[in-house]
Amino acid sequence: MPSKKEHKLISKNRSAHHEYFIDETIECGVELAGAEVKSIRERACQITDTFAIIRGGECWLVGLHIHPYSNGGVWNRDPDRRKKLLLHRKEIDYLDGKLRNRGYALVPLELYFNDSGRVKLLLGLGRGKKLYDKREDMAKRDVQREIDRALKTRLRG
Repeated sequence: MPSKKEHKLISKNRSAHHEYFIDETIECGVELAGAEVKSIRERACQITDTFAIIRGGECWLVGLHIHPYSNGGVWNRDPDRRKKLLLHRKEIDYLDGKLRNRGYALVPLELYFNDSGRVKLLLGLGRGKKLYDKREDMAKRDVQREIDRALKTRLRG
């Protein structure tokens, strides 16, 4: 995963780590029109409830909502259209093989501008969590919060 210095975050899928065990991550490009890139620079887009699929040997991003560009006019595209993800053939074949296994999904984690100004997507290969897994994670987070709170008050006192 790229460091914070190398990219400017556009949007982050906060619920992804709550809903899925992320086994692997992969960085890919997103095929966008000029007005869409300008709109992304103007204001944030939404990647919650977004997923990726592989159809016909190509990887597609479904559900990414990019607000229409304010000065776009006739060049504005449909805000909810499918966007092609730019991956190498070996990467697509690898992901397709993994997706054929039961329970795997391609989940977008972050959308950002890299250091050269291009829009990139951090895509995670994840397995869905059960309800008890989510509860266990929430319990661990609560315990860690209590520990941090206790250490903070102890260091002050």
